[in-house]
Amino acid sequence: MDAAVVRQQTAANHQYQNLRPTPDARSPIRPSTFFGWQETLEDSIASSSSASPPPPLQKLRDISSQSLLSTPWPSRKDEPFRFTDTSFIKNSNIQPIPPSSTQSLASLCVSADNLNPGLAIVDGYLVDSLSQLPELPDGVFVGALSRLDSEDIMEKVSKYISSFQGDLFWSLNGVGAQDIIVVYVPEGCKVERPLNLRFVSLNGSDKDSKTLPISNPRVLVLVERHGEISIVEEYSGGDGDDDRCYWTNSVMEIVIGDAAKVSHSYIQTQSFGAAHVKWTSVRQVLGCYGRRGIDAVIAWIHGFAQVLLVCEFDDLRCHLLILSESKSVYELSEVSTGGKLSRHNLHVQQEGTDTVTELSTFHLSIGDQIQDLHSKLILDHPRGVSRQLHKCIVAHSQGQAVFDGNVQVNRDAQQTDAGQLTRSLLLQPRATVNVKPNLQIIADDVKCSHGAAISDLEENQLFYFQARGIDIEAARRALISSFAAEVIERFPDTCVRKKVEGLIGTLLDSALASRQEEK
Repeated sequence: MDAAVVRQQTAANHQYQNLRPTPDARSPIRPSTFFGWQETLEDSIASSSSASPPPPLQKLRDISSQSLLSTPWPSRKDEPFRFTDTSFIKNSNIQPIPPSSTQSLASLCVSADNLNPGLAIVDGYLVDSLSQLPELPDGVFVGALSRLDSEDIMEKVSKYISSFQGDLFWSLNGVGAQDIIVVYVPEGCKVERPLNLRFVSLNGSDKDSKTLPISNPRVLVLVERHGEISIVEEYSGGDGDDDRCYWTNSVMEIVIGDAAKVSHSYIQTQSFGAAHVKWTSVRQVLGCYGRRGIDAVIAWIHGFAQVLLVCEFDDLRCHLLILSESKSVYELSEVSTGGKLSRHNLHVQQEGTDTVTELSTFHLSIGDQIQDLHSKLILDHPRGVSRQLHKCIVAHSQGQAVFDGNVQVNRDAQQTDAGQLTRSLLLQPRATVNVKPNLQIIADDVKCSHGAAISDLEENQLFYFQARGIDIEAARRALISSFAAEVIERFPDTCVRKKVEGLIGTLLDSALASRQEEK
């Protein structure tokens, strides 16, 4: 590719960067500013609600407040942020959004574009007038934690909330979350229709303003043994707010029980002036039984006690593995196109045997944007299967993309089958992508692979189209669309898939038209 420099930094760290020096590391944030943020978030919570928070929410706030005391602001000297400049957020005046302005704007500015029934969360607040839940099976709960009246579910929420600890942004969310959206699926229950969680940011500042309104939505998904649900998580701005500035600092925690399945579609199309920082933590848990599951375990042990006493150790271990087999499934389909700074931190931990994890992600940068995916997948048990496909297109000379993917296969994860592949397409000479695939294998009986590819469109592919009478721009459009289609086709819901196809098509047309004008 003309005027391009490709260099291999380590065996598992590739960077493609064309004539752009890496900026110097930023100085850490001033402590006075940082603690001012924390006080501002806590004051906004106190002023927005006079009622005492539910115990799990108070637990989350306490843990997060303590974590903030020992968590520094990330800089370019920190490996996870080596290629991601967060000064846009750090240098802004953070302003929590009050609920009154949210309610007044919601009815005026949010279009009724609900592909599936679900919840509408505007600037971090659940808005009942814009929410429409389908008829749910018995025992399923979808709503705010503050409205949960089941002690059993409340106890489970308290057990799993913030069981994983992330970075500073994770803790800021815990301090600033107004409530927690809870999705609970009981044992053996299958929710037929996809559940749409639509997050809309309406309160934004002007492009040249130093004020950055912040929202901290938080979701906890609990799916019991043999449960199944499909979730569509969508982030967008108000109509016509393509350059408004705001910060969505979001966290979703997902806990999946034995033989349960979660299909997760994540679509991010926020303003090109926004900051979007997202944490997704997934635990595919062994032994997340419901009441009937526990009774079955007790009955099994009681009925076969004498047999187990005379079994060889390996046979006993085999019986216990059969009893507690996980076979849980987590499927993620992701498209991210918005944000001046967009970062998705994805952490998945397999905690049972025969667990399946499939991650398919696509990022598109058509302006002066950073699209960043940091993923970590930990496999701890035998016969786990994981597949990760990440694709990105950078279609602007100042656009950037980052992929840092870590797959860790621990000693007990024998007979694991793990594959990771990232492909990047750069459509402008000075476009930048930093790719860091990382495969750590401690187990010895595994089948693992990873790969990375970075390029422009191949000349021989373009020539193939031209030789058949197709002009070069139409050829480029077809090749670029097919590059993105491999991920888009994996969205399980037809309506969501068609919407994403239309969105990507419109953005690519705009990027290619701008390229033609520059010529």
